[in-house]
Amino acid sequence: MSFNLGLADLESAAEVVHSIMSPTPQHNWPLLSERTGADVWVKHENHTPIGAFKVRGGLVYMQDLAKREPNCPGVITATRGNHGQSVALAATRVGIKSTILLPRGNSVEKNAAMRAFGGDLVEHGDDFQEAYERAHQMAGESGLHMLDSFHPLLISGVGTYGLEFFRACPDLDAVFVPVGLGSGICGVMTARDALGLKTKIYGVVSENAAAYALSFEQGKPVSTNSANTMADGMACRVPVAPAVEMINKGAEGIVQVSDPEIKSAMRAYFTDTHNIAEGAGAAPLAALIKMRQELAGKKVGLILSGGNVDRDVYQAILQEVDEPES
Repeated sequence: MSFNLGLADLESAAEVVHSIMSPTPQHNWPLLSERTGADVWVKHENHTPIGAFKVRGGLVYMQDLAKREPNCPGVITATRGNHGQSVALAATRVGIKSTILLPRGNSVEKNAAMRAFGGDLVEHGDDFQEAYERAHQMAGESGLHMLDSFHPLLISGVGTYGLEFFRACPDLDAVFVPVGLGSGICGVMTARDALGLKTKIYGVVSENAAAYALSFEQGKPVSTNSANTMADGMACRVPVAPAVEMINKGAEGIVQVSDPEIKSAMRAYFTDTHNIAEGAGAAPLAALIKMRQELAGKKVGLILSGGNVDRDVYQAILQEVDEPES
């Protein structure tokens, strides 16, 4: 399937998404603007039916799959949580069974949510890549439909939040988007280009999971040996080649942030807006804080991609104290 997506693809996907959920809000938060020196607008993808942006892609993909393969025996996928929730919810809606591979030690609360949405969970491996590779093996053995985390239908689905955001705020100078496997940032770039805007788009990764930053620097997919970050939504060590190609062509750059910077941004979101942001969801704010001198006075969008963080993890993060700036 072609990755040459345009406005018609996004509009079609939006019809599917909006038949099931309302557009998410975008809010201007004065305290975040004060903190960063920019005019900050937040796209609240933490306000979807699964608490994360991924639900949009799952809904679009599953509706298409149900039409293409009415006798589909089931889908299988791999996840660290939000993609799996999306697949489980969307598959259940169309009457398809879902099997979801995830690494050992995954988020307890994300696992519980995937089960509640109807997913059959299988633990395998120590990180996403090992779970992903096992999912492909099981798909071949069982005849289940393998659903990767990067696909044109997923991009068009999640790209609908970009379409909403840019139509509400067409004059954004820059937007920061967290990068896991790349569907989110590719969806935002697709929406920007479809609307003919000039907004600069920055991807954000953890410096402990820097595959996409390295790929951007070197102009080709570059894998890492580990992706050991508390921001599980960005814990990727093997980038997807089509995603690298799209990002390297359409993004302004990839910003690396540390786990302490991500945790600080999670606290800032709660202090300034009383919204819960998981690690990946807070990473764009961490990146803006890092680049605040360069973007001072600019109108900047932040994608709060999700708020699904385990209670004990979040409680511990909130109790930490930011180190004073030097």
